[in-house]
Amino acid sequence: MPSPRGRDLRLDLFRGLANWAIFLDHIPNNSIAWLTTRNYGFSDAADIFVFISGYTAAFVYARRISAQGMLAGTALLMRRVWQLYVAHVLLFVFYAAAIGYVAQRYGHSHLLDEFNVAGLIEQPVATLTQGLMLKFKPLNLDVLPLYIVLMAGFPPLLIVMMRWPNAALAASISVYLSARLFGWNFSAYPSGGWYFNPFAWQLLFTLGAWAALGGRARMQALARSRAALAASVVFVVFAAVVTLADRLGTTAFLPTGVLEWFVPNDKTNLAPYRVLHFLALSVIVVRFVPADWSGLRSAALRPVVVCGQRSLEVFCVGIFLSFVGHFVLEMYSDGLAAQVAVSAGGLALMTCVAFYRNWSRSLDRPPSSAKRTAVLDLHRREPSTDQKVDVK
Repeated sequence: MPSPRGRDLRLDLFRGLANWAIFLDHIPNNSIAWLTTRNYGFSDAADIFVFISGYTAAFVYARRISAQGMLAGTALLMRRVWQLYVAHVLLFVFYAAAIGYVAQRYGHSHLLDEFNVAGLIEQPVATLTQGLMLKFKPLNLDVLPLYIVLMAGFPPLLIVMMRWPNAALAASISVYLSARLFGWNFSAYPSGGWYFNPFAWQLLFTLGAWAALGGRARMQALARSRAALAASVVFVVFAAVVTLADRLGTTAFLPTGVLEWFVPNDKTNLAPYRVLHFLALSVIVVRFVPADWSGLRSAALRPVVVCGQRSLEVFCVGIFLSFVGHFVLEMYSDGLAAQVAVSAGGLALMTCVAFYRNWSRSLDRPPSSAKRTAVLDLHRREPSTDQKVDVK
């Protein structure tokens, strides 16, 4: 069972930051994207998103299985998979329609190829069918199908992990190594494989689940040791130097052969150095951002935390807005001021969606006992219809 402690706001904070970073990174030639982690290390926002998704899924559904049984817990988990699939289909339709409309209306036909939606024009039935099967994906719509597949395959893994967490983690590592060794991947349409290989990326998802179901407590002593912290800092600095050298084209000072190990960054098959980089960042975060840090409840970080709490809605809106931002910069101006305005405007809209969803969900909750008592007292004090007529 997961720890009985309440919600860890660090999960919401970093998932919110991941959503913000994904939005900024998906706008081409956006200078504001230099603020995101992908420019300073081997892992990026996608790694954060997948790990936290595994953590929260295990934390929530392990409790449901323990309280309501295996069948009910699995049914609830699959209901979540259906919600994710519906969200993907809606995003897919609106996204492709928006790209097609802009390409036709403003004569930017290159957008059809740039965003990989030309197949919808040339072979609409076949392409749409493959899209519903998650084989065809327009540009930037790769993370949500990965999340759907990982959640759909999660029930048996979660059941095993609740009894034998280390054995489940070992099985996940075996699948990861086999996928890299034998080239396992899901097929994509019209050719190739998935940009995020589910057989590889399930490792981060499983690591998150393992941490939620006791792994964090077992590794706490190691994570808080000075040796682990020092090693993590050294590796993070090394990753920043290599990544910046590659992005800025200043690789001459690096030892011969070093760059070949890390460039190009193997994101599709989740290169081992990406996992190590993410774990090193996690050690640093755990050390310097405790769960009871008062800043997590501050007004300054509230927008990011709420975006993490309403992650699915914010993610979908962010993907759509990244195309809108790209179109605005291409159509009107790509200057620094325009990039700042587009980035800030998109983040503000994502935050508004998150706060709206929080407010709208609160309307579904029954009123508190105090409010119910006040309403009943008010009704008792009001005269009946007959009494009102007599008064008149």
